[in-house]
Amino acid sequence: MKKIISGKVREVYDLEDGRMVIVTTDRISAFDVILPTMITDKGKVLNALSNFWFDLTKDITKNHMISSNLKDMPAEFQKSEYEGRTILVKKLKMIPYEVIVRGYMFGSMYEAYKKGEPFLGHSFTKKYEQAEKLDEPIVTPSTKAAEGHDINVTLDYMKNDLGAELGTKIEETALAIYKKCYEHAAKNGIIIADTKFEFGLDENGDLVLADEVLTPDSSRFWNAAEYKVGTSPASYDKQFIRDWLKANNLAGDPTIKEVPADVVKKTSELYHECVRKITGKDL
Repeated sequence: MKKIISGKVREVYDLEDGRMVIVTTDRISAFDVILPTMITDKGKVLNALSNFWFDLTKDITKNHMISSNLKDMPAEFQKSEYEGRTILVKKLKMIPYEVIVRGYMFGSMYEAYKKGEPFLGHSFTKKYEQAEKLDEPIVTPSTKAAEGHDINVTLDYMKNDLGAELGTKIEETALAIYKKCYEHAAKNGIIIADTKFEFGLDENGDLVLADEVLTPDSSRFWNAAEYKVGTSPASYDKQFIRDWLKANNLAGDPTIKEVPADVVKKTSELYHECVRKITGKDL
């Protein structure tokens, strides 16, 4: 067993038998800086949400989950510190794209729209306000950069690179997952404005959903009760801690020493509220 990835949030161990162990920590990053203070239970919330969505969407596509039971894992992980934040997964040949599904006119897409410019191959004839729901969600991939920032590309670019059959399969699967999960979240007071998926291929060449799924770290979750077209809606992602960093001129500052306890507490509460609403239970 060897650690092969130590990311901003996750630690990944290769068991060298076709399986991996993924541990989701309480680390949080903002503006490309891993903050020095942990967010209580954040890793457990992200893990619980991903596991919930994997189960909900298994009728749409395979996923990489094998087990979340520590008893199924090597002895090194059968400790209380790993409980609730660790999964055993199938190792895949990962597809080198993040597959972003956007359901609302927001962010960089809205900025392009305001200028009358197409957005990654998508043009809009209908008039939209900020944060307005699109008639149909769209897929905009990005390349997964080993270093630096990912690069947004058109859907046609990804299809030309991977082949039309696989590219179309990825597009259709991502949209099907988004639509099913969107409906579930909406019934529980959360709007999934956009999200990103990652896929891999198994030993049979079948498409498999991997990584994390529909968490506040990989998605833009809005509180439906406070949602209003034409505004920047309140969200369950890292926006609260981003706002604190900007207000204190600490955005992107790698020398930050500590995040105040009240900011940690509020951020943790937002993550807990998200998992309660979506899964119907807290950790």
